[in-house]
Amino acid sequence: MHSSSDRPPSALHSALVLWELTYHSIVRTLRKEHGNAVIGLALNVMQTVIFVGAFYFMFTVLGMKSSAIRGDFLLYIMSGIFLYMTHTKAMSAVASSEGPASPMMKHAPMNTVISISAAALTSLYIQVLSMAVVLGFYHIAMNPITIDDPIGAMAMVLLAWFSGVAVGMVLLAIRPWFPGFVKLMTTIYSRANMIASGKMFVANQLPGYMLAMFTWNPIFHIIDQSRGFVFINYNPHYSNTTYPLVVSLILIFIGLLGEFYTRRNASLSWQAKR
Repeated sequence: MHSSSDRPPSALHSALVLWELTYHSIVRTLRKEHGNAVIGLALNVMQTVIFVGAFYFMFTVLGMKSSAIRGDFLLYIMSGIFLYMTHTKAMSAVASSEGPASPMMKHAPMNTVISISAAALTSLYIQVLSMAVVLGFYHIAMNPITIDDPIGAMAMVLLAWFSGVAVGMVLLAIRPWFPGFVKLMTTIYSRANMIASGKMFVANQLPGYMLAMFTWNPIFHIIDQSRGFVFINYNPHYSNTTYPLVVSLILIFIGLLGEFYTRRNASLSWQAKR
């Protein structure tokens, strides 16, 4: 006879344990960024404000306001910067999350799935909260804003986050093998997307030869589609949501395969000299 204590845990119990571990990992990740959560959020908000201010100044000095969408100019700038930062922050957070050779993996039942989920959800939480603070302050203190389709716009924020997680998964899978290369590629990808993301352009106004330089990039499609949801008088013709979603799913699949292979071959000696 087996006692009740010998019974394997139920699926519900396992799910609750997983969620509890993920929650504590999220709190740990938040605290790792800054000891004070409020100050950490304020720093992220300030970074967003500085980005918006810098691009507003650049558009004004270069006389590029006429190339923007008819409507609130600052909202046009923020619609690109918010999605760019959501994508980039998610990619960086996942790519730098705890790997299979991390000392944290010694503490059962901690695993890389929890670590990756915590890093991704922490990034999303901070970015959504920062967007809410910036938009709320702008709406109350400066100029009331109107978003044509808030649900569609929020869906594009989530798609930008998901695509960033997908890119980060691929980088995370190869990081234990080539840590220096992954660190360099993370920086290059973030800097290149300052231009390649298309947050400074409107796809409908680009000539054909320039569109070919940007349409390969999923975040370009996401930003252009988001402006179609934000502005009532803009209808994107040269982008779609299917392409970034399919590319993200493919990258997630590749990243999961790579992470599984890396985890099976993980060795603590990889980090001994680092």
